[in-house]
Amino acid sequence: MPKTLTGLEILLAERLDDYQGRSLGLLANQASIGPGYRHALSYLDEYLPNSVKTIFSPQHGFVGEKQDNMVESAHSQTPDGRPIYSLYGTSREPDPKTLQDLDVLLIDLPDVGARVYTFAQTMSLCLEAAIGSGLEVVVLDRPNPIGGVETEGNLLDDDCLSFVGRYPIPMRHGLTLGELAIYINSRLKNPATLTVIPCRDWTRDQYFHDSKLPWVMPSPNMPTPETAWVYPGQVLWEGANISEGRGTTRPFNLMGAPFIDPRLLTRELSQKTLPGVIFREAWFQPTFHKWEGVFCGGIDIHPIDRSFLPYLTSLTILEIILKLWPENFRLKEPPYEYEFSKRPIDLILGRRKIFDDLANGRTARDIWDTFASEQAKWRKERQAFLLY
Repeated sequence: MPKTLTGLEILLAERLDDYQGRSLGLLANQASIGPGYRHALSYLDEYLPNSVKTIFSPQHGFVGEKQDNMVESAHSQTPDGRPIYSLYGTSREPDPKTLQDLDVLLIDLPDVGARVYTFAQTMSLCLEAAIGSGLEVVVLDRPNPIGGVETEGNLLDDDCLSFVGRYPIPMRHGLTLGELAIYINSRLKNPATLTVIPCRDWTRDQYFHDSKLPWVMPSPNMPTPETAWVYPGQVLWEGANISEGRGTTRPFNLMGAPFIDPRLLTRELSQKTLPGVIFREAWFQPTFHKWEGVFCGGIDIHPIDRSFLPYLTSLTILEIILKLWPENFRLKEPPYEYEFSKRPIDLILGRRKIFDDLANGRTARDIWDTFASEQAKWRKERQAFLLY
């Protein structure tokens, strides 16, 4: 099986002539690397000298230093004085003034295959900002680390639109960032000028390790490809008083709270039919974030094969917690990702009814089964945007 070549590598090998003499912007972060772990900006400066005029950064910053939601990166500059504009803050769309002298905006960002990961929202705002400006947006595609076959979950409802979901897609969408760009652009009334440079030697059934590409954390709490695998479910704890493992060495695989008894939780989970996963009783003490310095009980989630369903799994864990510890469980109050009135859990799940149904005793599996028609609709709709 050959190593996957990213869109960046294809640009450098075959497409440089398309961008000679043009003024470039670059939206990237620390994981925007090419061969030898060398950064995209370094390659562009070598092969297209004096072309990259402006740099933009997504959530967590250009070098990935910001830990949490709504921890903003300030504008800064490179050592040679080029501006780095943060696209994560009170305003998350690029100021038109920062784009007006550019011919092309290159976007080279890793994605993790989940709707709530904000890089896709940043990309969508860049596409909208480019409309009618003459600016070409070029997405240098990268593999979806959790594959391009499986999809999971309900479609996002209109009343749950936010910076963790701006379009009606499921939690696990099964697209690459380039395919998402084509999908988003197709929904714009006046589409932007968009080019996607696809990967080569990547197939939809491949997960990250199959690509033979190096993993660099796309955000501070995404240390491994396995983290990305559990993330489409485990991210829901951002909407509750349950630690999602931030402040430990296994964020999103570990979850828990001081009031959870790991033995009871794993016993209840053993009664459920959840494919492709093993739950290990776990105790941990976060060094920062929720329950900082407090001894917590919970579980360590270990996916063991590709039948694993992260969204169903975490909905089931939530069902059990609501059953066993309803007096201790609390929802996070707003704000969350710059929404100041809507419940964070609803924004994450993409539908207000899901949590309320679980709280009223409906099972996760029963709720899950109601997503079947939406999944069929999404799988049919996404066919028009598939590059692989």
